[in-house]
Amino acid sequence: MPRTSLLLSLLLTSLLGCRPSQARLTVSPSSSQFFQGDFVSLSCEEDDSSAGWTLRRNTSKDTRAEFEEWGEVAGSSCNISYIDPLDSGVYWCESREGAISNMVNLTVAGGSVILQSPVLPVMEGDDVTLLCKTKTTPSNITAAFYKDGVFIGNETTGHMTIQHVSRSDEGLYKCDISGHGESPSSWITVTEKPITAAPPASTPPPALPPLLAVLAFGSVCVLVLLLLLVLVMRECVCRKLEADQEAGEDAITDDTTYSEIKIAQEPQQTAREARETPSKPEVIYSSVKKFTRPTTDDQAIRPECI
Repeated sequence: MPRTSLLLSLLLTSLLGCRPSQARLTVSPSSSQFFQGDFVSLSCEEDDSSAGWTLRRNTSKDTRAEFEEWGEVAGSSCNISYIDPLDSGVYWCESREGAISNMVNLTVAGGSVILQSPVLPVMEGDDVTLLCKTKTTPSNITAAFYKDGVFIGNETTGHMTIQHVSRSDEGLYKCDISGHGESPSSWITVTEKPITAAPPASTPPPALPPLLAVLAFGSVCVLVLLLLLVLVMRECVCRKLEADQEAGEDAITDDTTYSEIKIAQEPQQTAREARETPSKPEVIYSSVKKFTRPTTDDQAIRPECI
């Protein structure tokens, strides 16, 4: 198939690919290039069987042709028992409402060399293996590989593996085997890797609203202040009671008798009279005041600091 026709087919593929897809087109064997005379089977893997999916194609000889016109029905598949270069083109599944599936571009080589490459888009980060194959000789021969017409390397086994592909690896690939010829070009599409959502983290306990947090903290502070105030007042009362008790004890002394003594004395007699006259006894007048220590019962009612 000419390069211009291939690019037009790819353009059509891109335009149709913008429409919603509810089915998937698969190709067996999974390759984008075939030798003339190979057997190929295509099928629509439907998400909704009631949509009435139909396999169609665009080639150089027909447009939007249904599979009954160019293939053999085998259950849910459409088989091409003998594929021909005129069968090269774009294939897709389409519903009655006009929805389409993914599309694949199949190339049938009239020569003796083909490049087996992924028929479906590959995902970023995957490895892609290209196989340069001949129809008449073993495949384990040296092959040169090209991307967009630029030489990218020789492989003695006929295999080239592109590791961890990225979007920059998209393009037209072909291969060449010396003495056998060159393969047609095939487009390799690289899609972005879907982002996997992280598992939800364990839900933390709900935080208190700011107002509740402030009220809770304020309540604790008020309780602490009240407790301190009670302790201070208790200490003050205890000290006052102790001071009053000490003052009362100072005012009370041991059993003490205070006397006021008055001595009345006769005028002085002469020594002779004193010897002859018996002496009269001296008279003592006393005024006694007695203070008594409180009894045990009195002490029992004295206030104490608890």
